[in-house]
Amino acid sequence: MKKVSTVAYIAATVFFVVNAVSARLNLNPLYPSTAFFYCVMITTYAVIWIVNKAGKIIFTRHETGQVAVDFERKAPFPKAPIILVIAVWAAYGIVTLGSTVFFNVPAYRDQMPDYRIGNFSSEIQVLDASQIPIVDKELATKIAEKKLGEKPSLGSQVVLGEPTIQTVNGKLVWVVPLQHSGFFKWITNLDGTPGYIVVSATNSQDVEYIDSYKVKYQPNAYLLSDLSFHTRYTAALFTGVTDYSFELDDSGKPHWVITTYKYTRGFALPEATGAIVMDAATGKSTKYALEDVPSWVDRVQPEEFILTQINNKGRYVHGVFNWADKDKYQTSEGDIIVYNNGRCFLFTGITSVGSDESAIGFVMVDMVTKEPIMYQMAGATEYAAQRSAEGKVQQYGYYASFPLIINFNGTPSYFMTLKDIDGLIKQYAYVSVKDFLVVGVGESMQDAKLDYEKALRQNPASSEITDTSTTVQAEGTVYRINQEILAGETVYRFILSEDTSVVFEAQASVSEMLALTETGDSVKVTYRDSNSPVKRLVAFENTGFAQHNSLYDNGGTADSAEENDEITE
Repeated sequence: MKKVSTVAYIAATVFFVVNAVSARLNLNPLYPSTAFFYCVMITTYAVIWIVNKAGKIIFTRHETGQVAVDFERKAPFPKAPIILVIAVWAAYGIVTLGSTVFFNVPAYRDQMPDYRIGNFSSEIQVLDASQIPIVDKELATKIAEKKLGEKPSLGSQVVLGEPTIQTVNGKLVWVVPLQHSGFFKWITNLDGTPGYIVVSATNSQDVEYIDSYKVKYQPNAYLLSDLSFHTRYTAALFTGVTDYSFELDDSGKPHWVITTYKYTRGFALPEATGAIVMDAATGKSTKYALEDVPSWVDRVQPEEFILTQINNKGRYVHGVFNWADKDKYQTSEGDIIVYNNGRCFLFTGITSVGSDESAIGFVMVDMVTKEPIMYQMAGATEYAAQRSAEGKVQQYGYYASFPLIINFNGTPSYFMTLKDIDGLIKQYAYVSVKDFLVVGVGESMQDAKLDYEKALRQNPASSEITDTSTTVQAEGTVYRINQEILAGETVYRFILSEDTSVVFEAQASVSEMLALTETGDSVKVTYRDSNSPVKRLVAFENTGFAQHNSLYDNGGTADSAEENDEITE
């Protein structure tokens, strides 16, 4: 019997070790999966102990060859291990039940801090058209695949990993790691795959393959090179980890940024506590608290955590038993990562429970600090905006990318690309948040912008803005002026002798005097201030031409009067 129990203990131990390693289980019992694992393990060992103390197992082979297993009881079952098993499962059950929302309504509701009410027009920077991210994750993957295809020998060895959007030295890019395409490719390249691909998020033609760094630790490697295995057993044996993100530091060196987290109410309400930053080539890791993560790290807060917390705040706004759904709200169908003033945010619409076409506001959450900002504005959801833009070009069968919300000269607007069945960008679209029927489309971003401006002028109620405090006036002499037809409307561009680095742009409807303006004329312009080198005019005055006309309006000079008399005679 002693031999049988020893084998049972060894078999159980091997089973639990294999399961713990394969599941990358941390050893901290404050996490639900680990607590359950310990309960099962204690129960298994207790059963072996009980059977060993109370009797023995007898194996009997019948003439038919079948083996029967019987238990011969010699003593009462020991109480201590039974009490232990009951105690551990009772503790697990109590903690699990105590973690539910019924006992923790304030904690569920307030895990996401109270929103700071923001002013969209003043806080969200106006993006120049050249800085709007037109390349989404789907297109970035296609561009990276094309780049990889340019190197046939490399393409047979590696596959693309998960693209991650981020800012590197102020430039918004998608970074795509190269990963092993299989076991034999890994075994022949144990030092890692050669680098990564960088795709500009604002220019689909800007793509670069970087081969100066190795990526040894990755999700689809094996044994000690496996990313989750290496992370668990070198840096997070007793810590919860999630959300592996491939990011570059300011020098272009690749790292894995892995979120650490804990549960704040028993086995519920996970909360990010910091990050493990791992060198993708050497595997060297550094653990940071939330307030100490390096400045180049864009994301620490997992999107899943943020969305769950926003929904909990809306779902339990008046407790659990809010049968009338009073003041309840929820996130819209999608979310997107946006950058504003160099910071990374998760942006999502907020809708009333039961409404799927209209938003009551938008929430922006800092992906490092978790600071939440609420922009209170009624309007269309992202889904409704997509359908509206697609309806504008329904004859082509294009589909819209998930929209990015931008500050269009003070008007909250959705921007999206319109793509064909192959995922290639064919047109661009702007949709008003306030009224999703106000749409501007065009084959270029400039055409779409002008078409949208025309739509806004025709529907002035769709524009939120007209804050004259954001406008700037300037005077000078026209150095060069030209015009072109865009989206069916004449657009004038000119520069002033006083500063030739600034280009002024205005539609013909801004002023009739634009058509009469020539090089050398003195002008006064009013434009909305922005970081773009191209300034959009809201008012224009040709002061030299106006002064010249005033001479005639006032009777002119003596010489001109004499000339008029001669003409009359």
